[in-house]
Amino acid sequence: ASAQFQLAVPVALVFAPGSVPGDLPRPLPFRDVQEMELSVNLRTTVTSRYETIYRSTTAQEEAALGAATAREADAALHLLQDTSLGSLTVYVVPETSSLLPQGISVYVGKHRSALVRAGGGLAALRPRLQQLTQVMSFTASSITAALSDRVPDGQLGPDARRHLKSSLGYEITFSLLNPDPKSHTVEWDIEEAVNRYVQPVLDKLSLVANFSVDSQILYYAVLGVTPRFDKESSSFLLSTHSLPHVINPVEARLGSSAASLYPVLNFLLYVPERSHSPLYIQDKDGAPVSTNAFHSPRWGGIMVYNVEAPSSPQASLPLHVEVDMVRVMEVFLAQLRLLFGLSREELPPEFLLERPGNEGLADWELDRLLWAHTVENIATVSTTLTSLAQLLDKIGNIVIKDDVASEVYRAVASAQTAMAELATGHLHSAFQASKEAVTSSERAFFDPSLLHLLYFPDDQKFAIYIPLFLPMAVPILLSLAKIVRETRQRKKEPTKMD
Repeated sequence: ASAQFQLAVPVALVFAPGSVPGDLPRPLPFRDVQEMELSVNLRTTVTSRYETIYRSTTAQEEAALGAATAREADAALHLLQDTSLGSLTVYVVPETSSLLPQGISVYVGKHRSALVRAGGGLAALRPRLQQLTQVMSFTASSITAALSDRVPDGQLGPDARRHLKSSLGYEITFSLLNPDPKSHTVEWDIEEAVNRYVQPVLDKLSLVANFSVDSQILYYAVLGVTPRFDKESSSFLLSTHSLPHVINPVEARLGSSAASLYPVLNFLLYVPERSHSPLYIQDKDGAPVSTNAFHSPRWGGIMVYNVEAPSSPQASLPLHVEVDMVRVMEVFLAQLRLLFGLSREELPPEFLLERPGNEGLADWELDRLLWAHTVENIATVSTTLTSLAQLLDKIGNIVIKDDVASEVYRAVASAQTAMAELATGHLHSAFQASKEAVTSSERAFFDPSLLHLLYFPDDQKFAIYIPLFLPMAVPILLSLAKIVRETRQRKKEPTKMD
């Protein structure tokens, strides 16, 4: 199915006193639209429209830009700007401004605004602005990754298949693996850690999907690979090429994905047995991985947590181990960001991105996720309805119930609404409509009455029913033939006259 996406991004370009370039095409305020076309494939085109309003700062914005640091200015400006999802505000500050650190020309805040150092007029500012607006909304690669099912593999970047596919919900499972409970009694305060570190991130992501979190401790669960002993460091090593073989045996013990409606993200903390301690993960160059963890695309991550050997060999077993949850959660949250495609792109050194703090992701990163998921949802609906139409074409005598038909109409209407809202720059309503479209299309596609096994081709019906009816039909047909014969004979014989 072909699709023409139009993605409109509302941008406000605000000039502080002393930063207005001399080469503006007309006096402030004025509007300008810039369009770019991203080619995905022959049947899918994506046009991005940056609808920019150029204006001067208000008195309140000017006061906010008088803050001591960029972070303080960002917090003060957040209260004054348009906070609707998908909108961006870029403040141009004078070249001599002390707000931006030395050597930094672009500062991206943790809300929906950025500070840019003036210099060289509008012509010099434009390429920097273009790069900035793409970083804060979507790039060709993020949209191509969202449409990865429609794109030939050769055109996809290395990260395109890492991200989880858009879903209405996700289940997150934290598992502690203790293969050697005789040697180690391991305790982790997972509930407190989830409330403190994971929940703020999930609260922010609650707009994207529903999340459920659970945890478990598994005893005697071993990795499927025997680590190699390294004499030099007197430690055990897991090399990069053996990591894929670690997951399958462990996954058999997890048992969470079998009963789940939604994708499951697994985060495993593995405390190696005493006979294989300490255990380190090597990267492809043979150097130890600093986090001692690795992640598997669309699946989750595993972290190896080494326990210090007891100081005296006579120490009584099992050793009591209290897990440092701060260190563990740092790694798991970084892996969670990777799975959602929130990894920071490579940027020039003059760009400074504010850390999102406790919430785990900035407002503009949430928008970036919503742009990608909205486009992906619409493409999914298009594929689902096309598959359904092909199924209905194939089976001529299929019965389409009214409720299935209404779900199909609702899915088409919601997808069209989502496309229209994207084209007008209303990201929030576009995303909500795309979610409704996915729900309706899947309800129609998976309706039990449309199970194609309920409908048989005519030749199959004959093959099933002829053996049943033929034995009964033979004597009936013979009797009918006899009756016909006798009737004919009667007509031929002259009637006897007394």
